[in-house]
Amino acid sequence: MGRKEHGRDEKHSRRDRRKKKGGIISTVILIVAICVFAFSAFQLYKIFNGYHKGESEYDDLVKLAVTEDKGEQENGTDDQDGSRFSVDFDALRQINPDVVAWIRFDEPAVINYPVVQGSDNSEYLSKTFKGYDNTVGTIFVNAYNHADFNDRNTIIYGHYMYNGTMFNELEQYHEKSFWEKYPSFYIYTPDGNVATYQIYSVGVVKDTSEGYTYQFADDAAFASFLEATKASSLYDTGVEVGNDSQIVTLSTCTREGNDDRTIVHGVRVNVQPAGE
Repeated sequence: MGRKEHGRDEKHSRRDRRKKKGGIISTVILIVAICVFAFSAFQLYKIFNGYHKGESEYDDLVKLAVTEDKGEQENGTDDQDGSRFSVDFDALRQINPDVVAWIRFDEPAVINYPVVQGSDNSEYLSKTFKGYDNTVGTIFVNAYNHADFNDRNTIIYGHYMYNGTMFNELEQYHEKSFWEKYPSFYIYTPDGNVATYQIYSVGVVKDTSEGYTYQFADDAAFASFLEATKASSLYDTGVEVGNDSQIVTLSTCTREGNDDRTIVHGVRVNVQPAGE
């Protein structure tokens, strides 16, 4: 064999090895890409399946525990105090004895949930009302508040879920026009009463904000809290609060940043029997 022919064979051999090596690399890249896609798809499935299961659970709890007086609705009676609805806390306690309340909005109507109080503020972050492991968690009262909502400021936490559930829709209160239409929310308690809370402040704050204070040394400290919450509001509501006020603060995450929160403060303006 001549040197030229031998050289051509060597070139062909090197070219074949490069092609083979390139083919192996391409195959490996394709396999890795498929694995990444499959893993991502599985993770998305887990997320959305979790959303669906959580949403279904809370829908079932509404059907189980919440009763609406249709008669008043048919007669054209406005439910401005939430009393048209009642909650069966005995049924809820059989499922979860940690239940302390039920929260409901006229709008956003999706906020219609049982409220629990755990042993600490992490217990219900990823545990549903029925005790299942799920990122939707449960709406819960600050573990260091009294469960009767008679503290000067009672804090309720809920996740900002990207499927629009839990406390996601509190974001609508960033717009004053929404607050003007739906300025109140309702807290139902096991004593058979419903309390109406008028929203006086809506803000986007850091998670270390003074708005999360729940213990006050004296009236001056509480007055400072009230002023701070009004000052942090995105708009002036004109709702009056004072040292005799009892506040419920609703808190959830935002799209803004990891340590930013949407915080909604309501002052109790009425208490009456539910379902009457």
